[in-house]
Amino acid sequence: MVEAVKYAPEHQLVWDAFVASSKNGTFLLQRDYLDYHADRFTDHSLLFYRKGKLIALLPANQTAQEVQSHGGLTYGGVISDGRMRTGIMLEVFEAMLAYYQGQGVRHIKYKAIPHIYHQLPSEEDLYALFRYQAVLYRRDVNSVVDINNRLPYSVLRKRKLKQAPLLVLEKSMAYDSFMQLKRELLQEKYQVMPAHSTAEILRLASCFPDNISLYTASEVGVLVAGIVIYETPTVAHAQYIGATARGLDIGALDVLTDWLLTEVYVHKKYFSFGVSTEQQGQYLNEGLARNKESYGGRTVVHDFYELAL
Repeated sequence: MVEAVKYAPEHQLVWDAFVASSKNGTFLLQRDYLDYHADRFTDHSLLFYRKGKLIALLPANQTAQEVQSHGGLTYGGVISDGRMRTGIMLEVFEAMLAYYQGQGVRHIKYKAIPHIYHQLPSEEDLYALFRYQAVLYRRDVNSVVDINNRLPYSVLRKRKLKQAPLLVLEKSMAYDSFMQLKRELLQEKYQVMPAHSTAEILRLASCFPDNISLYTASEVGVLVAGIVIYETPTVAHAQYIGATARGLDIGALDVLTDWLLTEVYVHKKYFSFGVSTEQQGQYLNEGLARNKESYGGRTVVHDFYELAL
């Protein structure tokens, strides 16, 4: 039988070690990342043991009678390693549902980890969701480039690259300047703020220096474009993308993105531009999607399921 144990701070070392050796975990699922916004979420993560051995983790938070996996993350389903089998995953789900039901939980909102982040096939949880009659209630569209099988850029994208002036491209620590730029862009266009404050992104970048990087394009010493990259074993994900009016006019983002795709992250399997959907996946921002697709990006979905207890 599988036993579900509620996460406590004394489990951090064990949790992080398991994520690091898992087949589908990333640094976003380690505790220093999960806990940076602990003041906004009531953690109710689980560790799963079978015959005394840790076999799986579930990052999760609870709001009233609902559990999410995890409300502060892009993805966050069951984390497992190479020992996981489909039959064992069914036991994990049985233990998970029994545990949360015993805690008075009525619904579980489950965010599956997209396959591009898997280091080995890891969709045992999708079968378990099917078996336990989970309902797909949201599907986000993420534009992704297959680095080893890249599609050609659009004609417009090629033209902009040819016309762009000489820019200085570099890995940078100018998070303050870039996040200020990003805040202004989001406020002007969508009347929203970035998911992270400057202080939060600086803290996370210091905690995960091998995973979080800022790349910039500058003209005569002035920052005109930047991209914050979240790097995992298989994916370079553009967490934040932004450019000044001048940067957009001269094609600075085109040059910077091309550099990341063709030089900096050529060793990765995938380059992810992020989602282009809103309103729980019901609205596709077609202009945004077309822009990402013009670099050769094609769709990988992020799926969200609901389990009723």
